[in-house]
Amino acid sequence: QVQVVETGGGLVQPGGSHILTCTTRGRATYYTIGWFRQAPGKSREFVAGISFSGQTTRYADSVKGRFTVSRDSARGVVYLRMTSLNSEDTAVYYCAADENYSESVPLDDYDAWGQGAQVIVSS
Repeated sequence: QVQVVETGGGLVQPGGSHILTCTTRGRATYYTIGWFRQAPGKSREFVAGISFSGQTTRYADSVKGRFTVSRDSARGVVYLRMTSLNSEDTAVYYCAADENYSESVPLDDYDAWGQGAQVIVSS
């Protein structure tokens, strides 16, 4: 059973950049990793995801062109690089793992979830 842990939450100024890290523990070779977020008073939403091979990525329209997801499978980490941040990006960010041998990046139905990392965009 794979486990995932997010790190890197913090306070970021509007227009700034930030990186979140998702570390996988356990057998995580064939796992798609998804990033999700939940803003105050809103439902959790898909943000970005990357296939087990790293060859396929998927982004929500709201972050396309600003966020980049990548993975270093040898080190068992997945990164979410966020740029041009604004107040609407303030949320708790979660990474999740989906046992998936294909190149698809699903929007939901992930197997394992982290505890979340708070990102606050504010001056």
